[in-house]
Amino acid sequence: MTNIVKLEFLALKSSGDNYMPWTANIKRHLKSMGVIEAINENNTLDDHNRTKADVFIHKHIDEILQLEYFNHDNPSVLWKELKSRFDHQRDSLLPAAKAEWNSLRFQDFKKVNDYTSTILNICSRLEYCGQIMSEADKLEKNLLYFSCIKHNFATTITVA
Repeated sequence: MTNIVKLEFLALKSSGDNYMPWTANIKRHLKSMGVIEAINENNTLDDHNRTKADVFIHKHIDEILQLEYFNHDNPSVLWKELKSRFDHQRDSLLPAAKAEWNSLRFQDFKKVNDYTSTILNICSRLEYCGQIMSEADKLEKNLLYFSCIKHNFATTITVA
């Protein structure tokens, strides 16, 4: 059965590939609805607001997950279950993001925009994993590249 309801953002996939952006979107929307507290244990929300949050979360998970978690009518329990199932991604994302950061080279990109976009993407994944890249780190990455170019250019001129 196809989900014909228009979603505000992409539903959580059963593989959990989009768990990181999904949690951020869910939190933002629940906050805008005034029911963010629903995902906290021992919340004091009334049944109406708790149900509103529950429906919203269920609407934004894959159909397979909906079938698996259809019995969960408490949003805090559902949130906890999904977190225990998918939040391990931080452990697997961190080494990959660090490796990407270390191998990132300006000359591998045709456009400055693509390079900048990749830096921001890697930095957001690192931040999600708890490692915040400061502006100084980003600047150092760029300066390191340009100092290598300068050194290689100077070497080429002296050799020639």
